[in-house]
Amino acid sequence: MSQPMHVTDDAFEVTVLKSATPVIVDFWAPWCGPCRQVAPSLEKIATDYDGKVIVAKVNTDENPRWMEEYQVSGIPTMLFVADGKIVYRQVGAVPFGHLKNLVDKFLEVVSSSTPAAPAPASAQVTAASITAAPATAEPATPAPASASTPA
Repeated sequence: MSQPMHVTDDAFEVTVLKSATPVIVDFWAPWCGPCRQVAPSLEKIATDYDGKVIVAKVNTDENPRWMEEYQVSGIPTMLFVADGKIVYRQVGAVPFGHLKNLVDKFLEVVSSSTPAAPAPASAQVTAASITAAPATAEPATPAPASASTPA
């Protein structure tokens, strides 16, 4: 998909958590200036990384469930999700170059940690393996129990 896709609360689990392709979830709102500032960068990421990553946009005014579930308290917040787990959380707008570097590292980490069988908790990818967390980043958050799928 070469454009960001808008995801509702009802579609989030299937579109994001069960996606075989890594997903960047952008929690945003139409009134949010920084959200509008980062939107063109996310559109370019969706085009440049077509087939490698999905950019999913969640309008927090219309779809608050997953924002609350993941304790998103500031927007824009971008969750980098692979195999139903949050690998990295970026809070706040960042320049395109920084975002592109995060995406490259995210894809590198995800591709290098794809085991044939589920990895033990001690081997899970963490935010630290993507980048030294910038001041606006929060630590990775595990998927909520209500969102987990049976193995």
